Amino acid sequence: MSSGILIFFVAALATVLFYSRRHSRLPLPPGPRPKFFTGNAHQLPKENTWLMYAMWAETYGPIFSFRVPNREFIVLSSLQSATELLDSRATTYSDRPRLWMYTLAKRNMIQFNMPFTHPYFKTYRTALKASLNSHTIQNYQSLQTEQSRMLLGDLYKNPKHFAENIRRNVGAVVLNVAYGWKVTENNDYFIGILQEGKEIIAILSQPGRWLVEAIPSLRFLPSWFPGAGFKRVAFDARQKLSKIDTTLFNWAKQQIHSGSYTHSFVSEQLLPEDGSTASAQQEDIAKWCSQGISAGGVDTTSSSLTSFILAMLHYPEVQKHAQAEIDSIVGQDRFPAFNDRDKLPYIGALVQELLRWAPVAPQGLLHRAMKEDVYEGYRIPEGATVIANIFSISRDEKMYPNPLEFRPERFLGSSPQVDPRKFIFGFGRRRCPGLHLVEASLYLNISYILAAFTIAKPLDARGEEITPPVEFENVGVLCHPKPFECRFIPRNKDLLATLSQ
Repeated sequence: MSSGILIFFVAALATVLFYSRRHSRLPLPPGPRPKFFTGNAHQLPKENTWLMYAMWAETYGPIFSFRVPNREFIVLSSLQSATELLDSRATTYSDRPRLWMYTLAKRNMIQFNMPFTHPYFKTYRTALKASLNSHTIQNYQSLQTEQSRMLLGDLYKNPKHFAENIRRNVGAVVLNVAYGWKVTENNDYFIGILQEGKEIIAILSQPGRWLVEAIPSLRFLPSWFPGAGFKRVAFDARQKLSKIDTTLFNWAKQQIHSGSYTHSFVSEQLLPEDGSTASAQQEDIAKWCSQGISAGGVDTTSSSLTSFILAMLHYPEVQKHAQAEIDSIVGQDRFPAFNDRDKLPYIGALVQELLRWAPVAPQGLLHRAMKEDVYEGYRIPEGATVIANIFSISRDEKMYPNPLEFRPERFLGSSPQVDPRKFIFGFGRRRCPGLHLVEASLYLNISYILAAFTIAKPLDARGEEITPPVEFENVGVLCHPKPFECRFIPRNKDLLATLSQ
């Protein structure tokens, strides 16, 4: 029997068993008509699946369903349905579905992937929230200020590589927060291995690529068997990611043991306040949570900052308004500081609009129904994968008139529109614990860049402006602007000269 025929019969058996477990008489939410064996797999695009979900929501409503072999999906496309289920019923929807490529690569201990029922889940989350809350992150303001100044210097000297400069800036902050590592050069070794890890994770999490996600029994195939190449990919990823984790964590441990270390998440966990020796559990917390901070922080914040650059090219009037606010409140003889934040409401609104206009994780991270539930007369089966389609919510015309436009003023005045931070950072007990650090980084870098430069469209060979398209691409479950060009025109060379002081 060929491997293709074997896989077909395994899929057929899994489908029959899956549907034999369905017993409730209540209907599933409406959705596109599935094929018997393959469900709706043939309709799902390989990239930008949230766009297909948005189209289906227009046809089937704010809650709809679809399936692939052995998995039922429920998609929530309104803020009301997402909050009523994922927030109000968090004990039912705080689990993660099993991603088999992650499991084979031994990545289930990272806090973002960890099952809700794991005995370490609450401990991990408590540790992260304690280290990344709005009060604690003030300890990193001098670090963020230093790195923002370095970013401006890089943009001035090497503007063509602005995306790489942004990633270096964000990576420097995250590595310091997680491990105490200080980045001093553009070609930093640790930033390089973080980039390598990101690329590996993006391969493992690529939607629709791995058949084992639809047919979990394939994981029992030996790695040499025809069609089991996914196991070799997962094993290779496991080795490379383990090396990355160990390199970063062991460096931080060595610094702590030497007595010459910078305060970080790892040092907090390995040096308990009572002076005792860190337990095995505390070592686990330090290793896996610090890895989560670095993995979750770099790509998300750098994507948002790159989207900010793109937005300013298309909305120069927003840029002028923001610069006018900085000039009038801060002046032109210094850069904005953290204590100016409350005095710059338009900058704050710009950050909110950026999060809404270009959501970094447009379909969020997946949730799993831990028991059968009923919502709006529809059945949500136990084990169903639940998706909060953040892209659809961010484009809800009832909440955000003219949603495709970048308009920070929608969050100002006596009747501001719905704050996107209610959904952009996730829901319930899976809400991103690093949201305060992300917002602080966005505020400072955006206000610094606007104080120093005017972001302008690139020029063609005839000296005429070129307007880059607003286009995004998948990087695993995240979304980034496609590469584009721009110019950074200095506004105040005297102010830029202070960067070297």
